[in-house]
This record gives sequence, C-alpha cells and structure tokens, in this order.
Amino acid sequence: MIIVQETFICKPGNASKLANLFKEIMTDRTELIHILTDLTGEFNKVIMLSQYESISAYEQSYKEYMQNSEEVKKMKEKMKGYHEMYYSGSREIYHVW
Repeated sequence: MIIVQETFICKPGNASKLANLFKEIMTDRTELIHILTDLTGEFNKVIMLSQYESISAYEQSYKEYMQNSEEVKKMKEKMKGYHEMYYSGSREIYHVW
C-alpha cells in the first residue's frame, strides 16, 4: 500500500478555500483519506492524503485523470483558477509497512 501526500502552501486567506474545494471535488473519490490544514508549523498549508494499493494503482488513477472523461471535465471546471490560490506545492509518495 502507498500513501500519496500532496502539499500546497497557499496565499494568505486561501488555505480554507482550497481545502473546501478539494473536499467538494474529492468526496466521491475512494482513494482520498484526509484533507488537512495547519495548526502549527508553516502557515497556510493544505495537505491532501490519498491511499492506493500500489504504485501501479496510483499510475492508473493518474492515467484516468488524463483521459479527460466527463467526470474529469466536471472536476476540472470546478477547479478552474485553483492555481491562483497557492504559491507552491509538492508530492511525496510513501510505502506503508
């Protein structure tokens, strides 16, 4: 099993907006575990945690996202402009023991 952690450092006032947007668009996604916002540490941080059976399952999910199905088109429409909410981001993938 793997955990994918995607971290976003948001512009001031946008962390809760981005977290709510992720929560809205990811509610039907079975791989989503949690959406987190900071209580301590670096300000304006949003973390999205997802879980997959394997790196292959993660790659398959990414391929499905790139196929631009109707579901993905709707998701992208809701996400329109989200890049303006954050300064930087990163993705880390962990193996669960």
